[in-house]
Amino acid sequence: MSLDHPQAPPSPPGRPKAKTAPSGGSADASARSVGASIFLAEPRGFCAGVDRAIEIVERALAKFGAPIYVRHEIVHNTYVVGDLHAKGAIFIEDLAEVPPGATLVFSAHGVPKSVEREAEARGFRVFDATCPLVSKVHVEVAKLHREGYEFIMIGHKGHPEVEGTMGQLDGGIHLVEEVADVARIHPAQTDKLAVVTQTTLSVDDAAEITAAVKARFPRVREPKQQDICYATQNRQDAVKLLSREVDVVIVVGSPTSSNSNRLREVAHKLGTEAYMVDSADELQPGWIAGRARIGLTAGASAPEILVRQVIDRLRALGAVSVRTLDGIEETIKFPLPKGLKLDQAAERGLGHLR
Repeated sequence: MSLDHPQAPPSPPGRPKAKTAPSGGSADASARSVGASIFLAEPRGFCAGVDRAIEIVERALAKFGAPIYVRHEIVHNTYVVGDLHAKGAIFIEDLAEVPPGATLVFSAHGVPKSVEREAEARGFRVFDATCPLVSKVHVEVAKLHREGYEFIMIGHKGHPEVEGTMGQLDGGIHLVEEVADVARIHPAQTDKLAVVTQTTLSVDDAAEITAAVKARFPRVREPKQQDICYATQNRQDAVKLLSREVDVVIVVGSPTSSNSNRLREVAHKLGTEAYMVDSADELQPGWIAGRARIGLTAGASAPEILVRQVIDRLRALGAVSVRTLDGIEETIKFPLPKGLKLDQAAERGLGHLR
């Protein structure tokens, strides 16, 4: 990815602008970290599901022209959404806002069955950018439902992924957000009960809640492979290593990003001060004042260009070196939906965000 630093694209209409912190250029010496080292977590930033979702929107724009409609933010990142909006993507929540015959993309978080049915009834050209690892959960829910199972879902109320997964069924799926919730749910039967998980949770928190579920419902069925995605786990593992090496951790990610928030929480629980920024302008000099070792990572929906801009701001505040810690190399790539093949010239124009 290019390390050039274009200005962030404008935010879509109706989106609040990020709060801007005071410029580092005039920061008092006491709010600087002269001679500090920056330690980069590995892996960090975009995962395969985010890459795929963004590419689907970019290809749809290149093939069919603007506007392309996207239900919900394609991924939870202000910069990404603003960039795609500037290119002609229109982000909506209600399908009634989409004109007849338009092209519609479902976000990486997935959608309830009711949204799929409405999109089909309205005759839209639809491309599904649901992360394949979220789709795996949907398939498992549908399969076990046919076998008579009810479900306990571990996740955050109101998150679009949770709404999408719970919306695969008309009922029989019970949400728990924390250990205390486990005692409050009342399945109609417990002989066939399965647990599923939002893919972007804290691995440790999910394990704790799952243990509580198993304690109350010993026969509960767990997924053959855990639902928390590989990228979420890899980034949390990398932050655990990073936190032991640094005095403070900076996470690049938007406030609505579940996996980014979990990275900050992981560092904090390990006793390392941690802060999250949507852009370099939000970084407060006081966070790093007098800190010799500054950790930096990014959520799975945050582009590397934002990491580079944060590095530049840290350098302006006195950091002198950058080192990337050893970590897992991710090579997974998910296939695209059919119908998005482009000619060679259009292919060459893709990839700004990735």
